[in-house]
Amino acid sequence: MKTVDGQLSAQGLRCALVVSRFNDFIGERLVTGALDVLRRLGAKEDDLTVVRVPGAFEIPAMLRQVALSGDYDAAIALGCVIRGSTPHFEYVAGECASGVARVALEAQERGVAVSFGVLTTNTIEQAVERAGTKAGNKGADAAMAAVEMASVFRKVGARRSG
Repeated sequence: MKTVDGQLSAQGLRCALVVSRFNDFIGERLVTGALDVLRRLGAKEDDLTVVRVPGAFEIPAMLRQVALSGDYDAAIALGCVIRGSTPHFEYVAGECASGVARVALEAQERGVAVSFGVLTTNTIEQAVERAGTKAGNKGADAAMAAVEMASVFRKVGARRSG
């Protein structure tokens, strides 16, 4: 039996973070967490790109653009949708999540890792907890997942072609 595990090294990885400006007081914390992890894992500044979009609904379209551009090894979706008193939350959160999932499947054919770091919370307090306080930083978690998946894609691809 063969086992393929990813490694947590961002050396040589080109990474794009696609982040929503809506609820940017949370989004910026997610970006900070993601960039911190990528730098600690060896990414160079020149290999990191942050692309800002208006809201979470727009994340999948831009994520697809960067993931399929050929310029990146990993694309990370970051943002925050907080439940309000209308059904708007369900539409935006659901379309963002399913859109990112579609991009992830399409991008994997090119060996590009896509990860989901978009918070969908009931309250502002829950968002703050997940953006660097009690529950860690989900931006950092999404960056680690992207790095690990990029590594796995490279290993599996290398085995297929070799």
